[in-house]
Amino acid sequence: MDRFLYIAMSGAKETMRAQAVNNHNLANVSTAGFRADLAAFQSRAVVGSGYDSRAYATSSTTGWDSSIGSMQSTGRDLDVAVNGQGWIAVQANDGTEAYTRAGDLRVDPSGLLTNGAGHPVLGDGGPISVPQNSSLSIGGDGSISIVPLGQGPETTATIGRIKLVNPLAASMVRGEDGLFRSSDGNAVPSDATVSLMSGTLESSNVNVADAMMNMIELSRHYELQVKAMRTAEENATNSAQLLKLE
Repeated sequence: MDRFLYIAMSGAKETMRAQAVNNHNLANVSTAGFRADLAAFQSRAVVGSGYDSRAYATSSTTGWDSSIGSMQSTGRDLDVAVNGQGWIAVQANDGTEAYTRAGDLRVDPSGLLTNGAGHPVLGDGGPISVPQNSSLSIGGDGSISIVPLGQGPETTATIGRIKLVNPLAASMVRGEDGLFRSSDGNAVPSDATVSLMSGTLESSNVNVADAMMNMIELSRHYELQVKAMRTAEENATNSAQLLKLE
């Protein structure tokens, strides 16, 4: 009886864990450049003395979806999307170099170029500072050009270049802050083949229809596991009553 209950209990617990991953993906459907987490179930034998007579289910994230989201034209000068494979380098809150696909850039009150989450965008020499200007444009190679405030178009100057990288997807890991880093913790070198599209944002690569169907399926699995636990409880109660009769 305890084996029946244990299997059902572990199944319900791991289903809830898989549901949390799926719900996290759904919550980021509108997050620019978001990469969906992937989760999978596995069967594990209970290790201990005697025979391997019991098994339980486990759910864990097996990585992230590296497919590219759809491109949405915004017409905003500071919105950029990576054209094809590649990443934009930013500075994480802990000061380390990290990478993102979110190109919703902006200039903060101190003149620092950041993304929508507030992470400073990195150039080859560190965070990029933008002087006061009357216009700003970002080229396909990541170069940032401005017309200084109070001057004409003939004074256009390049103030920096966004660091763009293109490591192998398998070498990248997502941190708890949502940013990606190389698995060895080292900074990735710039890649001149990576280009940007200005006035465009990359949407999340979460498939809403698939995520909704997965949510319904996981909910049904959870209900089934809970029903199995109730059945185990009823069987135990009935068995105890039969033993009393004896």
